[in-house]
Amino acid sequence: MSITLLWLNPMRFSSRLIQFRKTQGLTQQSLADAAQIHVNQIKRYEAGTAQPTLEALVRLAKVLHFSLDALVFSEEERGPSDDLRLQFEAIGQFDDHEKEVARTVLEGLVMKHEAKRWLRVG
Repeated sequence: MSITLLWLNPMRFSSRLIQFRKTQGLTQQSLADAAQIHVNQIKRYEAGTAQPTLEALVRLAKVLHFSLDALVFSEEERGPSDDLRLQFEAIGQFDDHEKEVARTVLEGLVMKHEAKRWLRVG
């Protein structure tokens, strides 16, 4: 079963793919061979004219020795910002009840934010 990821920004993904391939010292052909993907498909990914399937992304990430997250998302698209990272790390050490309270508070804040956003749009 192949799933095409339509949400990928092709230019960002393509530039990361090129960068990671070169970091590993691979040619397009050697990457294609190792990931068992046709070289023309690698060329399309790098040109930004084709979107990889989830299966292809997993193969590429394994061959390139990078996480799938790093391959798909830029640094600013992953995880919480630095100003919230320490708070989330602290919450990770809470007991189950405290985590549930924090989760409930966060869900309430997110819903409030979304409601404000929708009110501004409408």
